[in-house]
Amino acid sequence: MIRPRTAFNLLELVVVLAIAGVLLGLLVPAVQRVRAAAYNSQCQNNLHQLGLAFHAHHAQFGFFPTGGWEWYTPPAYGSNGAPLVGAQQPAGWGFQILSFVEANNVAKAGAVTAIATPTPVFFCPARRSPQTVVYPDEYTPALTGGPLTHALCDYAASNLDGTGVVMQYYPVTIADITDGTSTTLLLAEKWLDLSLLGQPQPGDNEGYTAGWDHDTLRSVMDTPMLDSRGIWDSSEFAEHFGSSHPAKLNAVLADGSVRSIAYGVNVQVFQLLGNKSDGASFNLDDL
Repeated sequence: MIRPRTAFNLLELVVVLAIAGVLLGLLVPAVQRVRAAAYNSQCQNNLHQLGLAFHAHHAQFGFFPTGGWEWYTPPAYGSNGAPLVGAQQPAGWGFQILSFVEANNVAKAGAVTAIATPTPVFFCPARRSPQTVVYPDEYTPALTGGPLTHALCDYAASNLDGTGVVMQYYPVTIADITDGTSTTLLLAEKWLDLSLLGQPQPGDNEGYTAGWDHDTLRSVMDTPMLDSRGIWDSSEFAEHFGSSHPAKLNAVLADGSVRSIAYGVNVQVFQLLGNKSDGASFNLDDL
């Protein structure tokens, strides 16, 4: 009588485990590539939405959002409770476009609520989910005098150098972009130290409402960088654009188009991209 087999022998088990290991080794990188592609697509969509918000702001008010006044100047409101606009608004571009990214209720809820409320479109999923940090009130004038929650942001405007579409104090119009909106940088991802996420770090503490600050603006004088971990002095790199994507960061140009920019982009080309009116030309393929 032949007895039915009820289990693998040792050799068969080793073979099965080896095959499973090979399949797992093939599957994990494939899953990681799919996840990275999905994150990149969502990040590009975020920037597309932010670009549309800038243009909706221009259509309604006749100019783009400004970079605000200073890092310590909170959002301001008129006598009717509506947020001030243009040169009268001390808070930065992130606050100024809230009404155009389906966050009008946040914009009208008052400075403390606006500063504390994260908006998903401001975060790249390759780096993190919507995030906040808490530390003592440093605004002038003070809002509470106690601890304040600050909603953060993964995108920054061009540029801290004073040559871009987003300027300190005074708004820019489309007519001011004499180099053409299709070759001028509007917003891009910003570099961060990943080991400090969730705690205040240079360029990631005041949050998305910040007036003229590394949180919401970066420089085009240096090439973008891949996010790092454990930088001994992250303030040294807080002016850089950058991201958690492996090869390129995402950006939206002043015409609303979204492009990827290589970390190794020629710094002179990057400077020309950031300058709205230098009169010089370059090839977008060099990005």
